[in-house]
Amino acid sequence: MSAETDDPVAAYKRLLRELVARRPSGTRRRMAAAFGTHPSFISQITNPGLRVPLPAQHIPSLFRTCHFSAEEQAQFLALYGRAHPAQAVAIEELAAVERDGLRIALPPFADPAVRREVEDAIRDFADRVIRLAQHTKKS
Repeated sequence: MSAETDDPVAAYKRLLRELVARRPSGTRRRMAAAFGTHPSFISQITNPGLRVPLPAQHIPSLFRTCHFSAEEQAQFLALYGRAHPAQAVAIEELAAVERDGLRIALPPFADPAVRREVEDAIRDFADRVIRLAQHTKKS
């Protein structure tokens, strides 16, 4: 077995490179924007020959931006967890946040008070819908 196949960081980076290569053109640029990084960082984290790791806090953005399937997410998380065992709990928490959370993009508001009112209205509506769904009996 070669050193490359033994290296858990290289393993998840190889998978990440393969998964990103299957995505539409512009995915790397969208990843950089979602991570708030330069596109060269995306090249570094998808190159198995480089030791630059993917910071765990970018995993939810990665899944959201690349639209990984549940199977792809599980495969990636297993390899990432093997490479970074001390972060296993944090990785699971981040994955749960991504799975259980919903993001709504808001347009820019000139008035911060209006933005707060819109955010409060959205949260109130979401809370009521969730309560309604939780109390609805399944047939």
